[in-house]
Amino acid sequence: MSQPPRIFAPHRRLAARRRAMVLQNQPNAAHYLLDDMVEDVLERLSFVQMTPRRALVVGDWTGALGAALRAQGAEVVEADPAGLRGAMVLDEEQPYLLRDFDLIASLGTLDTVNDLPGALIHMRQALAPGGVMIASFAGAGSLPALRAIMMAADGERPAARMHPMVDVRAGAQLLQRAGFADPVSDGRAVKVRFRSLAGLVGDVRAQAWSGVLTQGGPPIGEAGYARALVAFDELAEDGRVTEVFEILTLSGWRR
Repeated sequence: MSQPPRIFAPHRRLAARRRAMVLQNQPNAAHYLLDDMVEDVLERLSFVQMTPRRALVVGDWTGALGAALRAQGAEVVEADPAGLRGAMVLDEEQPYLLRDFDLIASLGTLDTVNDLPGALIHMRQALAPGGVMIASFAGAGSLPALRAIMMAADGERPAARMHPMVDVRAGAQLLQRAGFADPVSDGRAVKVRFRSLAGLVGDVRAQAWSGVLTQGGPPIGEAGYARALVAFDELAEDGRVTEVFEILTLSGWRR
């Protein structure tokens, strides 16, 4: 069997998550994307009237989802690719050591695995019969403003700085390929207005949405940064740039 292409660098992926944790210790650190994902998972569970007995929560370094599920009486295992905040270290591209979960919720991690189809298969295999998987992560259409700014910064030699992302249609196909029953793929946009390029980049880094490509672009340099600032100002309306964070959510059941 051929190996999946190595688009993402595992060491850069883990480093981005660890850097985000350091930044989260600063006052007013941004975590609105995870907050949105946690709220969405709880709303979906309420809609299908499901109260899991045993849940695996992956990637939620806020701890909010685990706390909410425990309050409902669930046994919760928390995991993270980088083992953040003492969570169990989980390699999503390998079979899970723990299984028979009624719920597996993955928040903000699957967009940077090299073998996404395999990762989804491992999740389905770790579910108990009748269990549900809900995975939310960065989807296609994210960060259009920052992409345009980086293109301007690179000038005549544009470099790959942001990774490719999955759209709703491809997400549905991946769920079917992984063997999930009743697959659902949908996306939603979180729009945020920024007064400065530094604020935009800071929020991206603090929430581990920065690029982790195996072959990233060269340093921008002073001239490139100056072009980036000009591009930011050109995109601004009333002194602010509106950025879009597209969240893709995939869900499915093991029957």
